[in-house]
Amino acid sequence: MTNQTAVVHDRAMPPSLDRMIYVDDSGHPQSGLAVYGWIEFRPDQWRSVLRTWLDTRKALWREFKVPVTKELHTTEYVNGRGRISKSIPERHIHDGHEYWKDFGREVAHDCLETLRCVEGLIVGSVYRRGQPQDFASTKRELYADLVTRFERELEAGDSLGLIFMDGDGSDSSFRTTHRGLALAQRRMIEDAIHIDSSGSQLIQMADLVAWSAAAAIDRHPKNEFAAQWYSKYMSERDPLREPQEM
Repeated sequence: MTNQTAVVHDRAMPPSLDRMIYVDDSGHPQSGLAVYGWIEFRPDQWRSVLRTWLDTRKALWREFKVPVTKELHTTEYVNGRGRISKSIPERHIHDGHEYWKDFGREVAHDCLETLRCVEGLIVGSVYRRGQPQDFASTKRELYADLVTRFERELEAGDSLGLIFMDGDGSDSSFRTTHRGLALAQRRMIEDAIHIDSSGSQLIQMADLVAWSAAAAIDRHPKNEFAAQWYSKYMSERDPLREPQEM
């Protein structure tokens, strides 16, 4: 019995699933800038990460009447295009006019503060500048290189990962990227799992990371208000502290 126990203890442990990665894209097609942002955590932290975010969503309902089920699509509500509430606070109404941009940015600050404080959460972002006419291929190549980076990190830690992305999976390039990896060495389980952002709080969190990264990289007068969001709210959750050119 003692010898059998020793054999079991000496046996190499199989790699474990250590990283759940939720990815969304952003950027500026007109200038050729492609950006990916993500949130990630260990599977055992999934419940606590989601709970913290849902607590913020419930607070937004209590204070601003933003429904918990309402999709928070950053580019819409921070630019005043998304009508995420039917009861905009009086402080954002002046001379009878509703200032949706001011309201949206107040909501964004609450969400950003939550991202900054979620225990166990890691964020990251990468970007690449290409030619506007080649934007689609720039995005594909950037995603492929990002997956390669994840694979190297997972191999170094002898672990496995899963990627979740916004969308319906109709773009086959993401699938091709994963299936182009050598199966015997692959660390990323399956292809990217596509889920609709309107029903995923976690993808909406990744959307805020990606949009903030794009605002930090591609600075211009219209998004100057968000130029420091990444450094102020994301950097302490990002091991590399800022968006990485790839």
